Amino acid sequence: MKKLFQVRKEYNAPVLYFNELLPNPMEQFDEWFKKALKTEKNEPNAMALATTGIDLKPSVRFVLLKAYDERGFVFFTNYESRKSIQISQNPYAAITLFWPLLQQQIRAEGELTMLPEFESDDYFNDRPNGSKIGAWASPQSKPIPSREYLEKLKGEYEKIYSISRIPRPKYWGGYRLIPNMIEFWQGRPDRLHDRFEYKLINGCWKKERLAP
Repeated sequence: MKKLFQVRKEYNAPVLYFNELLPNPMEQFDEWFKKALKTEKNEPNAMALATTGIDLKPSVRFVLLKAYDERGFVFFTNYESRKSIQISQNPYAAITLFWPLLQQQIRAEGELTMLPEFESDDYFNDRPNGSKIGAWASPQSKPIPSREYLEKLKGEYEKIYSISRIPRPKYWGGYRLIPNMIEFWQGRPDRLHDRFEYKLINGCWKKERLAP
């Protein structure tokens, strides 16, 4: 067994007090995320997404947060991917964002709903052409024989859409995680971190401190 006992980081962020957090967690998320955009060097919108299918075996991967508001958190993917199949079987999921420079972490849990087509169209139309072609060319999560096979598919779609607008594939679009729990974590010395959990109870957010 390779021991990693000495691989550690001591956190020393300022104390986070109960009354410093806003009553609405999505407003609090907005406040922290704006700081992360200015501070974190690499993809501050990267978030781990955990899903489970009918077999109840968890699966997790990183996706990019592409929008958020009072309704929740939005990301986009292939609707025929492994994650989407799991979501169709069990729509409840969890996300985590971690910002090491700020020593902050946010977790959220809730139900995933598919975005209306016009919202997926709006985002897809704003993507670079290469990413649009990628959405057509990749049979996401499916076995493929080689890298060359993928490049061949890419080339075929580049020819198809060489002189026309690239439409959004019907099997590609967005999801919104509608949270019923959001947790804010801030690193502190000696692993005595500050943790605050918001839970949605009867339509109202209740906030409480958690032990680290």
